[in-house]
Amino acid sequence: MKRVCGLDVHKDNAFVCILGENGEKIEFKTGVLTVELDSFRNRLVELGVGEVAMESTAVYWMPIWRILESDFKLYLVNPLSIKQLPGRKSDVKDAEWIATCLQKGLIRGSFVPPLAVQQLRQYNRRLFDLNKQAVYVQNKMDAALQRCNIRISNYVSNVDTKGYREVVELLSEGTTDPELLTGKIHRRTVNKHGRDTIKAALTGVVTDVDSDLLRQYREELDLLRRHKLECLSKMREMCEELYPEELKRIEEIPGISAQSATQIIAEIGADMKMFLTARTLVAWAGLKPRNDGSNGKSSHAGSPTEISISGSCSLNAHGRQAARRTASSAASATGWSPSGRKDASRCRLPLQENCSSSSGIYWPKGCSTPTGWHRQTTPKMNHRIPHKGRP
Repeated sequence: MKRVCGLDVHKDNAFVCILGENGEKIEFKTGVLTVELDSFRNRLVELGVGEVAMESTAVYWMPIWRILESDFKLYLVNPLSIKQLPGRKSDVKDAEWIATCLQKGLIRGSFVPPLAVQQLRQYNRRLFDLNKQAVYVQNKMDAALQRCNIRISNYVSNVDTKGYREVVELLSEGTTDPELLTGKIHRRTVNKHGRDTIKAALTGVVTDVDSDLLRQYREELDLLRRHKLECLSKMREMCEELYPEELKRIEEIPGISAQSATQIIAEIGADMKMFLTARTLVAWAGLKPRNDGSNGKSSHAGSPTEISISGSCSLNAHGRQAARRTASSAASATGWSPSGRKDASRCRLPLQENCSSSSGIYWPKGCSTPTGWHRQTTPKMNHRIPHKGRP
């Protein structure tokens, strides 16, 4: 007898509903510790469960997936696609509803990449976190300098230049002589604004506490940079070991750096079977607005949404952000064209459905961009024109 299982996953537990073909229903709650999940897996095997479906709840579904994937056919479901009617929702009913949808064949599982790609993604998402933290610490450091009336950030191009870092290093060591600090600033900056102006900008009131805080900020930035280099190195090693041919092909594309090549593989993998066309990849990345048609009229949502179509995966906010950064390069790497036709001569990766494009971003005719604006580029400026019918 074929039995299916629906899971409503939470942080501390998971509600389970098992349905049989004859209307049999078994409901219970299980813990999420490894020992408890092992017992849960054994119980599902004893009950003859063949398929298990669960919602993509934060990161709580991941350990359950890892433990069950060796024994069952698993489905990861976008909650938006199986949303229940309001007023009839509870944890037990959610599990039963998921199991019912699975039993009736109404569930289309989202794409879960292989373990190697998942591990690459972990490093890639860590890179985005490190960049955010680095910007935050740099802003705090500049605020500390402004508090001391050190105004050098008003004259340098950015707060991550070599001269700026050397000034911060001297100040953190207790050196406050404006002449010595001015000598660390690039000559081009000094000539542009004048030596007296730069010297005045480096003259401030720096206490021992300020120097100590600057030292902490500097050490924190050094740690973030070291972790970033470690992540990039690990990603490079994994790609060279697991996807050497694909990595080489992507790097041959003009404009694709070594870091971009590893990030492309980390986000979309090397197997393009799940992305049959450029339209599929763009929708998976959250760059294609959904269609809301009624009474023969079609309207397009104004913001990217999680779309689950054949061979696609619903992304969380962090995943969509990472995918947006690599979608354009990825489409170019795979050789897609806006027309969606094959062009094997332009393809850089082994695909079943190959096209070619310079931009890699596919917008259907008459479809607005995710933000509801069309971007128009002129030789002199880059400005936005409102979409027809929108404010």
